[in-house]
Amino acid sequence: MKAVDKQILSFIRKHHILTLATSGDNKPYCCTCFYAYIAEKNLFIFTSEYDTQHIRLALKQPAVAGNIALETRIVGKIRGIQFTGKITEMKDNDLTEARKAYLRKFPYVRPFLKDTPFWGLTPDFIKLTDNRLGFGTKLIWSSLENL
Repeated sequence: MKAVDKQILSFIRKHHILTLATSGDNKPYCCTCFYAYIAEKNLFIFTSEYDTQHIRLALKQPAVAGNIALETRIVGKIRGIQFTGKITEMKDNDLTEARKAYLRKFPYVRPFLKDTPFWGLTPDFIKLTDNRLGFGTKLIWSSLENL
């Protein structure tokens, strides 16, 4: 796997909420999720129940998109990433690792996660826009062949 750019990793590590976009039956849907990130696997981890609209859609169509953004009104400080990838439910050893990563970042949620499913989002494309590097500067990482 091609290494993710250090500036992209730094941005991901500094934040904790992503917007997830799913779709199904020609209808888009988005939600906000707290996430942990396992850099060695390039994997976002989040929790969500099976009966949520975004998980119902992702189980039918696991290809998703999303973003993480720094909210600011100062144009020179605008930063954010957009990504595409696939969602899978964490099982067995992957579930154990996912739980540990998530609880390291959000230890206060432990009492609420008895049987909550954990999901992994593996990005195949990440674009960081960082105006601190110059207006509209973009850094792109991709595992896709044609980009």
